[in-house]
Amino acid sequence: MRIGFDNDLYIRRQTKEIMKRIEQFDGKLYLEFGGKLFDDWHAARVLPGFDVNAKVKLLQSFSDQAEIIFCINASDIEKSKVRADYGITYDMDLLRTIDNMRALGLYINSVVITKFSGQPSAHKFRQMLEMRDVKTYAHYPIIGYPTNVDLIVSESGYGVNDYIETTRPLVVVTAPGPCSGKLATCLSQLYHESKRNIKAGYAKFETFPIWNLPLKHPVNLAYEAATADLNDVNIIDPFHLDAYGVTTVNYNRDVEVFPVLREIINRIMGKEIYRSPTDMGVNMAGYGIIDDEVVREAAKQEIIRRYYRYWCDYRQGRYDSEPAHKVEMLMKQLGIKPEDREVVTPALNKSKKSGVTAMALQLTDGRITTGKGSELMNSASGCLINAIKLLAGLSDEIHLMSLAVLEPILKLKRDVLNYDQSALNLEEVLIALSICAVTNPAVEAAVSQLPKLAGCDAHSTCILSPSDEKLLAKLGINITCEAVYPTKNLYYV
Repeated sequence: MRIGFDNDLYIRRQTKEIMKRIEQFDGKLYLEFGGKLFDDWHAARVLPGFDVNAKVKLLQSFSDQAEIIFCINASDIEKSKVRADYGITYDMDLLRTIDNMRALGLYINSVVITKFSGQPSAHKFRQMLEMRDVKTYAHYPIIGYPTNVDLIVSESGYGVNDYIETTRPLVVVTAPGPCSGKLATCLSQLYHESKRNIKAGYAKFETFPIWNLPLKHPVNLAYEAATADLNDVNIIDPFHLDAYGVTTVNYNRDVEVFPVLREIINRIMGKEIYRSPTDMGVNMAGYGIIDDEVVREAAKQEIIRRYYRYWCDYRQGRYDSEPAHKVEMLMKQLGIKPEDREVVTPALNKSKKSGVTAMALQLTDGRITTGKGSELMNSASGCLINAIKLLAGLSDEIHLMSLAVLEPILKLKRDVLNYDQSALNLEEVLIALSICAVTNPAVEAAVSQLPKLAGCDAHSTCILSPSDEKLLAKLGINITCEAVYPTKNLYYV
């Protein structure tokens, strides 16, 4: 795998920039922390060399200086909003993240329930947190937010919100997803700090778009593709261009809200702090790019992945077709097509030749292996087995699993659980392989190759089951699928 990003250089530059911003505000900074704290696979895919956990490792470097506030929108709790990447609700993801960060020695200050107006589920969630010794606070809806500045910056606006006691120079404000109230929480705290004659500042940390890359750079276009369902669009920051004569990139929502945001900050702090949305940011990711050609190509591949993702989401009724068509337009801008993803054609050819569903997987050394569906196992399972055999240097003729192990599983699914499709899925195959590895050195050698699949690309000629898709993600395999169901069955798990 070619590397285009120096993660160590990035961490050094990012740490230095955050320290500089803390000093700018006399030793107290509220940092709005966007994006994924853990498992940022999008960043790792478009910036080869980026550590998927770079953000949380960055926070670890501030472990004795930072405290973390989590925000969660009361409406998201009430609606049981689900994170598509993990398949769990926002409130459960928040608990999971707190556990993970505590295990890394990071100090969790509290949880803020934003836009709280007495929602029963949000109230119960808050009670549960309090019973588990997690401090909680409530912030409330403000009529006319964010344009009614006179009301917002008053005792009837931010003044109604709970004040969060903080003691450290860096206060990181983060959330399990977008629209959770991170910015409002930061500004509310600035208001309360100013009332207490405590000097504090605000800054924003987002990895994408990368402000010092060209507007139409593939990395920035890949961000547009990733957020096509949110209608995010990268634009030139007109405020920065006007103030400094320098062209930088930001996204439309930050630029649109900046005049109001600038007025709120100026009212609270009594002077002009920022002249543009770009000024507010502290992102140094652009300085970590060491091979522009590599990251350009990686970003183009990510855009193709998003193309397949949105068409599958459309087929499954999650979105309309607009996000997919937006990504198609981005592909046309860059002159790329779905077949430029190297695993697509081998998968389609395998399916056409065999007459059944198929999958192709490309190893990090460039070799491509395929697998097809059968009565014994689905195409994802077959492809995975062929991949680890290839990595272990085993002949294709060798059978890794004994029928003595497989037959009881097939019989259980077919005769006891009454599954329409008894073919083994990925999880079942991996369990069977683990059992066989105890007595068979060849199987043990093959199973030991599984970690080498991280970072590999794969393509399926049909929509995978949620369980297979999640397992491939856990293995670190970048999977795409044709927007086609494997059967005519309406119930598909």
